[in-house]
Amino acid sequence: MAKMNIENVVASTSLGQELDLNAIEDALDGAEYNPQQFPGLVYRLKEPKTATLLFRSGKVVCTGAKSLDDVKVAIGKVKEDLKKAKIEIAIDPKIEVQNIVASSDLEQEINLNTVAITLGLEKVEYEPEQFPGLVYRLDSPKVVVLLFGSGKMVCTGAKVPEDVVRAVQKIAAELRSASLMS
Repeated sequence: MAKMNIENVVASTSLGQELDLNAIEDALDGAEYNPQQFPGLVYRLKEPKTATLLFRSGKVVCTGAKSLDDVKVAIGKVKEDLKKAKIEIAIDPKIEVQNIVASSDLEQEINLNTVAITLGLEKVEYEPEQFPGLVYRLDSPKVVVLLFGSGKMVCTGAKVPEDVVRAVQKIAAELRSASLMS
């Protein structure tokens, strides 16, 4: 079984109230707010290493986490830091994963030309002159996998880590059944 590493979890939530981003920038060390460049405030944490985007509407996007637990910790810390800055958040935010990006390695080289022909053009895009990887869109789980000739893969679009595992297993099984990998 190929090993898998979660590289990034992007999740969103709502704090249930409008936010004064200028006041938050003044109150929180490391907060960056430049509305001419980006409508949200960027608040970076060192542990877990994440960037949290806060918007005036109260919407929050956490990115850079390596797990859902890290997302929960990061959003909890943001809520605590806001509380210390005298900005009370009345609700317990419901966190929704938007995207999990993970990497994996089949640990053997793959002939992408053969893979593209064998798996069929309705499932894959492969234009090596434009991008060195083969783009494979799976229906179940609904993810996109970038497969490289080295056997390395990047999976994006997953909502739960199990989707990545299923995608990697499915691709490995398809490649084995077509005798494209051992």
